[in-house]
Amino acid sequence: MQIDLPVIWAAIIGLGVFIYVMLDGFDLGIGLLFPFFEAKNDRQVMLNTVAPVWDGNETFLVLGGAGLYGAFPVVYSTLLPANYLPLILMVVGLIFRGAAFELRGKATRTQHAWDLAFICGSGLAALCQGIVLGSLLQGIKIADGRFVGGPFDWLSPFSLFCGIGVLITYATLGCGWLILKTEGELQRNMRQLMRPLVCVLLGAITIVSLWTVIGLPAVAHRWFGSGNLGWFLPVPLLVIACVWGIFRSVRLQHEAMPFILTLAICFLGYSGLLISIWPNIVPPSLSIWEASSSPSSQLFALVGTVIILPIILVYNAMQYRVFRGKVREGDPGYH
Repeated sequence: MQIDLPVIWAAIIGLGVFIYVMLDGFDLGIGLLFPFFEAKNDRQVMLNTVAPVWDGNETFLVLGGAGLYGAFPVVYSTLLPANYLPLILMVVGLIFRGAAFELRGKATRTQHAWDLAFICGSGLAALCQGIVLGSLLQGIKIADGRFVGGPFDWLSPFSLFCGIGVLITYATLGCGWLILKTEGELQRNMRQLMRPLVCVLLGAITIVSLWTVIGLPAVAHRWFGSGNLGWFLPVPLLVIACVWGIFRSVRLQHEAMPFILTLAICFLGYSGLLISIWPNIVPPSLSIWEASSSPSSQLFALVGTVIILPIILVYNAMQYRVFRGKVREGDPGYH
């Protein structure tokens, strides 16, 4: 039986990107929630909930990027030139966010400046990730395996709204995480904030979905004209069920369920994205097989990935297990 290496690599990269969105999404979301909580102690507790794990969360961004480079090098010659500016700004945002993590606790007079860096870095990184997603969905101009569009093709109302949608998604994830990890007044405030955030998130999902169907004929054909409707039809129903479940769990004061159901919404949105572009890796025309490196290169990289990926997964699982439980004011952290 012949192994379809491009499909295996597409699954590995897809898994890595989703785990990154799931994990780094909620700690970016904490930065987006900072403006709603100005008390120094509240902000310190919020940071302490992710202080032990945020570095490990970004491992999966490296996995996705390295996997693309090794398995689908053509993607680098098409996706990157089409999105140079938002990708560079994303990295700048991650740098500011990381620096703020390390330095705000050591600062005295300049702590507010580092708080601002944390807020702006988190927001910039999330916004740019959404813009890249939007530019990917609307399609990238490719000829002979090369990008032939302009430097600002990524800039469109659709891609900008996708950026706003990712901001809302990450903020909702962060709120769910803080309901799980905090207690007392801060947790009550997070529960109050969760309801409007979920409503705005549902609205953003609805607008993006309708915009995709109406404004992007290639994606609409993939949903309704290529036999994929059966796969896609349960997605909106399950999203509505998750939103209802979040409202119910907040009302009943469940601690883990709002976060779990928000993760489920992210998974459903991600599955909708995969249905929209499969088997292309760079829409509208570059498939995973056309973008692949040689089978020997993919096989060589796969051997290393099979060894390293379980170690990464076990390491991340262990850090969440070790640092499970509530984070309270006065606990050791980034001071």
